[in-house]
Amino acid sequence: MENYIEEIPSYIEKIKSVKETILANIVIIGQVPSPTFHESRRAEVFQERMFEAQVDECTMDEFRNPIGVIRGTNDKKPPIFVVAHLDTYIDKDVDHNYTIRKDTIHGPGIMDNSAGVGILVSLPEILRKLTLPFESDIVIAGLIHSLGKGNLQGVRQLLSAWKTPIRGAICVEGGEIGRLNYYSDGIRRCEVECKISAEDGAEYRFKPNAILILNEVINRILTLRLPQRPRSRVIIGRISGGFKHGIIALEGTLGFEIQSDSDDMVKTIFRDITDMVDGLSHEYQVDMKLKTISSVNACTLGFSHPLVKSTVAIMKKLDLKPMAQPSGSELSIFLSWKIPAVTLGVSRGHNYHLVNAQMEIDPMYKGIAQIIGVMKAIDSGVCDE
Repeated sequence: MENYIEEIPSYIEKIKSVKETILANIVIIGQVPSPTFHESRRAEVFQERMFEAQVDECTMDEFRNPIGVIRGTNDKKPPIFVVAHLDTYIDKDVDHNYTIRKDTIHGPGIMDNSAGVGILVSLPEILRKLTLPFESDIVIAGLIHSLGKGNLQGVRQLLSAWKTPIRGAICVEGGEIGRLNYYSDGIRRCEVECKISAEDGAEYRFKPNAILILNEVINRILTLRLPQRPRSRVIIGRISGGFKHGIIALEGTLGFEIQSDSDDMVKTIFRDITDMVDGLSHEYQVDMKLKTISSVNACTLGFSHPLVKSTVAIMKKLDLKPMAQPSGSELSIFLSWKIPAVTLGVSRGHNYHLVNAQMEIDPMYKGIAQIIGVMKAIDSGVCDE
């Protein structure tokens, strides 16, 4: 293993030699709109790129996740999964034009997660350039229905239908390079809907205001006394509602997320907020509903696991500073299935979820080298205990 780690920096120049292919794939993927539940065209493009890369097997599973397989040299070894979610937060009506400049690529959704997907479909050519043998099959999968209300259904369905053991997995994200996710908080993503009836012809100038009632929900959430151990927090992420400036808002929606390294604490906080919403619904005599959009359980691989320790060693060899943090991504589903996995970022960027998002090109080469290094680590047996 140590001899192999020494070779990883030498991958960078060979990866740079296929720069045009990598950039082209990022742009081709990124210019196909892919909001959650509308990823079908991007999935088709993913499959087309896998076919053109001449992988050994190219298919879609029953859930319509596109998959490419590179056969290994030992059919007795379980496969290694390398995955990325296909969906983005960008609406399909937004102009998805991408621009390549000297040091950056600009385009909506590039960092979350068009760059990750573009690099994923470039892996077959990169691996050929590096002439690296793998004992395990390499399963390259694009995952649909991941973000928000998608609730990670793509990876859930992929794993539930897979019939054989899986040796280990890498989840690829656009950024940030240096991220090392090997554990997941318990998360419950929720929405509060507030609706106020408006009778035809009635004067509703002094009716309750949905936005102000949701503001009161926020105020009461802020009064929660959250523990430092287990570490817990509630993030208020979005609020929307109303028609125009001079009319009282009769509908509104509040989005928030409960996070904790304790599943029990997530449940406790959710019950407390449920009581708040029910109470305010009665106090203001309005229709308010609290619903769960998505959830994952807390789980961890543990820093002492050989996969994590090997990943840290690989990152340090590439002069990358590992930044450990929890992740609510596909990682949590792999770990819940007892499959060793990590999430890695491939580059640095700006304006992640805005239409003017951008990615730096140069860090990408180290980002790809670390991914291939971790693939080799898994292939060498760090997940076989």
